[in-house]
Amino acid sequence: MEQILKNFPNLTDVQRDQFQKLEALYQDWNAKINVISRKDIDELYIKHVLHSLAIAKIQAFEPGTYVLDVGTGGGFPGIPLAILFPETRFYLIDVILKKINVVKAVAEALELKNVKAEQLRAENVKGDFDFIVSRAVTNMPDFVSWIKDKIKKTNKHELQNGILYLKGGDLTEELKDFPKATEYNISEFFEAAFFETKKVVHLPLKFKP
Repeated sequence: MEQILKNFPNLTDVQRDQFQKLEALYQDWNAKINVISRKDIDELYIKHVLHSLAIAKIQAFEPGTYVLDVGTGGGFPGIPLAILFPETRFYLIDVILKKINVVKAVAEALELKNVKAEQLRAENVKGDFDFIVSRAVTNMPDFVSWIKDKIKKTNKHELQNGILYLKGGDLTEELKDFPKATEYNISEFFEAAFFETKKVVHLPLKFKP
């Protein structure tokens, strides 16, 4: 938790309280359903919460932004981002119902009014979004094929509308067909050893009617 406060010192009391509650909520749910691997639950704030918030270091979301989180699992990166950006709407989807039930319960416990969660495949999502976020659910070519027609036409951020993707390792091969992709090293923002090979990839995508 101290890493969250250190890297995001301007949190409101409500946001601090919400971040503080995450540990007990996820430990409780993890005891019932294995949402997060057993070895990671003790490092929830570094490996899940702070990792999710790396996206905010690349692009802060303006009020009224609409963000889709594909393959959210237990709510990452969507839940931490929803706490950080209460005026941004987040739509969290996953194909596994029990994980979506956890997301709904966590969002309700934190009183997050800006989160909607649903069991749904990305290809079946209706609507368009400023950004689509995800944490290494698949390779980039497949991911783009799922969501390429779900991008809003009008940009209102410094970065162009498109994908903000959390992924690790050497992405040269995976991104070879996407010359407009930009890789940001998370280790430039956060000092924990866990982030040494972790990246945020921004891939701008054009609106397709």
